[in-house]
Amino acid sequence: MEVQDGSGGLRSRALLPRCLKLTPRGRCWVLPTVVLCAYGFFANLRPSEPFLTPYLLGPDKNLTETQVFNEIYPVWTYSYLVLLFPVFLATDYLRYKPIILLQGLSLIVTWFMLLYAKGLLAIQFLEFFYGVVTATEIAYYSYIYSIVDIALYQKVTSYCRSAALVGYTVGSVSGQVLVSVAGWSLFSLNVVSLTSVSVAFAMAWFLPMPQKSLFFHHRSSPQGQKVDIVKVIKELWKDFLQCYSSQPLLCWSVWWALSTCGYFQIINYVQGLWELVQPSQNSEIYNGGVEAVSTLLGAVAVFIVGHIKASWTTWGEIALALFSLFIAGSVYIMDTVRNIWVCYASYVIFRIIYMLLITIATFQIATNLSVERYALVFGINTFIALALQSLLTFIVVDSKGLGLDIFTQFMIYAGYFAAISAVFLISGTYSIVKNYRRRGEMTEEAVASIA
Repeated sequence: MEVQDGSGGLRSRALLPRCLKLTPRGRCWVLPTVVLCAYGFFANLRPSEPFLTPYLLGPDKNLTETQVFNEIYPVWTYSYLVLLFPVFLATDYLRYKPIILLQGLSLIVTWFMLLYAKGLLAIQFLEFFYGVVTATEIAYYSYIYSIVDIALYQKVTSYCRSAALVGYTVGSVSGQVLVSVAGWSLFSLNVVSLTSVSVAFAMAWFLPMPQKSLFFHHRSSPQGQKVDIVKVIKELWKDFLQCYSSQPLLCWSVWWALSTCGYFQIINYVQGLWELVQPSQNSEIYNGGVEAVSTLLGAVAVFIVGHIKASWTTWGEIALALFSLFIAGSVYIMDTVRNIWVCYASYVIFRIIYMLLITIATFQIATNLSVERYALVFGINTFIALALQSLLTFIVVDSKGLGLDIFTQFMIYAGYFAAISAVFLISGTYSIVKNYRRRGEMTEEAVASIA
């Protein structure tokens, strides 16, 4: 096949360098994918993150447990919830790149404040900026869809997610090594994290600006024509009603929202549990190593489940009930057995099971969904999860609510996942019995028609 060059001549597409070959849309996909993956790697390479709670409770910030757990950490949850929907719309309207730059800048502000900010109010502002970071993650994961052809979606998605995963793992391992082997201070780890996210912010500027987006700019329009935001929101509402009218999608979405709420809550406060079980001021801690191991083993579980053939339509709810019960058990053991190695092991099991189930749920929800609806459904599920988490945080954690201690909190989280298990066990059993009755009736009708 031949293409027209700038001078009107012809040259063979086969003569183009491999890295510059074009997608069916006529754009080079390799360069933006490489830059985005590099951004994701450095943005997640934060060796200090597994040691955040010991850092805040230690001599660098000298905050109390009540301040950290009941007054500071809840700010992230509330900020994430409030920012998610407007950021979701702004990401598409501004065509991704400005929001990625905002995320990079927010990462820099977060870690700069983590190094130099003092006092309760300043650290609460820090948590707000980290809420901006997490809310803007949608730009990172959806940017590439506006650049490449649909045939490449699966490939580039795996590249981007793998880059972020590798960055997080490398950061956790390097943090543990620098603390345990090299004897670095937690302050020094935060300097490394600030350097890494600064590199990520610099790399984001090299991303090409997309010409289209999934909702606001998905069709070419005359120059200067304004986008009808009301029309877009009406279309989103119509898609929302159509998507959630599907019972299987609704079932998996309910589990997604409920379990993600509990998952966010546990990973947000698990360092506090570890700190109370074995204070970092008195002994060696291995938070970074545990995070790295749980991430890697979770990735292996996700890879394996992708090759397992199972009738998720029939047995999916029972599987969700069973594994949710395992999660409840791991959280209960984490809370009641006051041994740091048991806590670490239980946390690894918890993360592996969650990552395995969320992968299955993601696949089941994404089946038969267009890319536009994929983004919408997962955005709504995350919003519901955050709304539930905010409610749970306000009642259980926030000093304005019950303000419970960490051990009591984790006992409630174990009960929360046990309740999820019970709900899906009842629902799954009902669905299976209903399906078998329907099959029996169909068989009887077939026999009667033959007779």
